Amino acid sequence: MTLAETVQAQQPAVLADLSRLVAIDSVSADAARADRVRSSAEAVVQLLRDLRCPDVSVVSVEGGQPAVVGRYPAPAGQPTVCLYAHHDVQPEGDPALWSSPAFQATQRGDRLFGRGTADDKGGLAVHLAALRAFDGHPPVGVTLFIEGEEEIGSPTLSRMLAEHRDLLAADVFVIADSSNWAVGQPAFTTSLRGLVDCVVELSTLDHAVHSGSYGGVVPDALTSLCRLLGTLHDEHGDVAVPGLATGEAAELDYPLDRLRAESGLLDGVELIGTGTVVQRLWRKPAIAVIALDATPVDRASNTLAPSARAKISLRLAPGDDADRAMRALVQHLHDHAPWGARVEVTDGEPNEPSEVRFEGRYAEVARGAFREAWGVEPVFVGQGGSIPMVGDFGQAFPDATILVTAVGDPDTRAHGADESLHLGDFAAACLAEALMLQGFAGLGAA
Repeated sequence: MTLAETVQAQQPAVLADLSRLVAIDSVSADAARADRVRSSAEAVVQLLRDLRCPDVSVVSVEGGQPAVVGRYPAPAGQPTVCLYAHHDVQPEGDPALWSSPAFQATQRGDRLFGRGTADDKGGLAVHLAALRAFDGHPPVGVTLFIEGEEEIGSPTLSRMLAEHRDLLAADVFVIADSSNWAVGQPAFTTSLRGLVDCVVELSTLDHAVHSGSYGGVVPDALTSLCRLLGTLHDEHGDVAVPGLATGEAAELDYPLDRLRAESGLLDGVELIGTGTVVQRLWRKPAIAVIALDATPVDRASNTLAPSARAKISLRLAPGDDADRAMRALVQHLHDHAPWGARVEVTDGEPNEPSEVRFEGRYAEVARGAFREAWGVEPVFVGQGGSIPMVGDFGQAFPDATILVTAVGDPDTRAHGADESLHLGDFAAACLAEALMLQGFAGLGAA
């Protein structure tokens, strides 16, 4: 059989393995499910042993979640390729919002639904399919690095890369954790926004007081906080925090009707910001208030609240610096607090933005493999979200080629209810990766 026929014939078995992985609720953000994250890592180990991986183990550093490293030694003169994915997943949220159980892979039409089907157990399944295409004997050296804490920001990854550098060193890194441009249209990701966040607490009183006795003279904390949060954007919806980087995006058309449909924007709601859609999504900062602590509506009384808190998420354009951006945000919050309200800011964990250069002989082989597998030219995209490990890999292995690929598409709904994987795109991604490994073998080692 040809390589394409072999990959296609193995799809049912690969999807069955993916379904078994989806059934393990490996939510790294939930300490109560730490045993499930461990079970997920052990399941990955077994899958690699079934593929006759000669060197596979669970690794971690102090305070970190379990990752899996499996190694197939490189034949003489051949390069080593590190295939990355992560086996931890996001929490499922409200079960009532799912059309089928979150941790039960369910096919409806041409999509497979379930938490992790795309992000990122689907990426892991692509790696397994590529290895199966060669019956567990890849033509190049292959290291699989399956992380267990990406969904909580990869907090110990830099230490893991330092402690296990020799295990993970490679000529090429293939990171299957991004998104394609559309169903049937593959993409390589070449830029990623960074992320900083903080919790801001605003206080106006040392205790709650009656709104009738003092309202109109004494400011309440919640109203004050709302006014402060309103200063984060200008009248156009652009971020109003001074000193943040911005840049120009490639000329790639993102039709407004497609954007509205994919985002679920309600009729009549306007878009915010200025510039092209892809510039706003990939090359400009964005701020969202993602949480608010205040008195719940069902327990409200006519009382002036003494304090209120909000969590602010700031996405950073490539070229910005996370620490500098955090300082700019904190300064803005202090400078714009209304009526002399007291402001206290607690920083979160920073994630740097990334540029991913698509160049060199390995990149060109990858482009050809994608073209052959999908039948169309791949496009080059940015991502508005953050994938922190891309920058970590780039710093740890500056001479390696990094390729950021995907199994997801704009309707995947990663992190949300009814996350899903398009089965046709999954099959094409499996073939593309197998073709890449075959093509890399023709190049020899770097």
